[in-house]
Amino acid sequence: MHACLTNKKVILFDLYHTLTALESTWVDNRPFTYQLLGVDKEAWLYQVLQNSPDRLTGKKTDPFEIVSEMARNIDPDITDDLIQRAVENRTARVANALSNVPDETLAVLRHFKSQGKTLALISNADAMEAEPWSRSPMAAYFDHIFFSCDVGYAKPDLRIYRLCLDTLGIDAADAVFIGDGGSNELHGAQQVGLATIMITGIISEFWPEKVPERRQHADYEIEWLRELISA
Repeated sequence: MHACLTNKKVILFDLYHTLTALESTWVDNRPFTYQLLGVDKEAWLYQVLQNSPDRLTGKKTDPFEIVSEMARNIDPDITDDLIQRAVENRTARVANALSNVPDETLAVLRHFKSQGKTLALISNADAMEAEPWSRSPMAAYFDHIFFSCDVGYAKPDLRIYRLCLDTLGIDAADAVFIGDGGSNELHGAQQVGLATIMITGIISEFWPEKVPERRQHADYEIEWLRELISA
């Protein structure tokens, strides 16, 4: 087991790009949402990651409204029909990402449960992204779930970490946060006193230029989840 985890009672995981990913080859062959909409990739990622707080904090939950707002912020002339197709495509990609989970992920979660660790999820996710969770094979291993759309706070808002710690009744020193570093989540975790482990495998494959900045707030770094139980 990774040395950082030996004396930790609780392991807090990010979800997307940590335990699974919408982009990875194990999901399916459907087009990405930006491709289906015919918009620029970086413009779409900006909407998803930085310009749609209402969907992440649960203020907007209707799938059509969520996709429509982000798409039409880029191109106001995108048709309702195309948006509906994008909604259906995105819904299917998310469902597959949560169903077709890498064996490595399940093996790591199973190992930690066998060691008596408490597992919790802290994920920035809208209603579309959170809905299939209960049908995921990962769900059985988690003791507590904190989706931003359910709790009203999105990482790196310190309140989502504090809510998790308060709910579990633990001090930050008793837990560790593991994530890819998106949404400045590692910095937020450190600010409340959590040790942080950055996982780089998926990010290095798709956005290697983001790794150097994100690792500034990582106390430890791994490439793949299996290193947590083999180190």
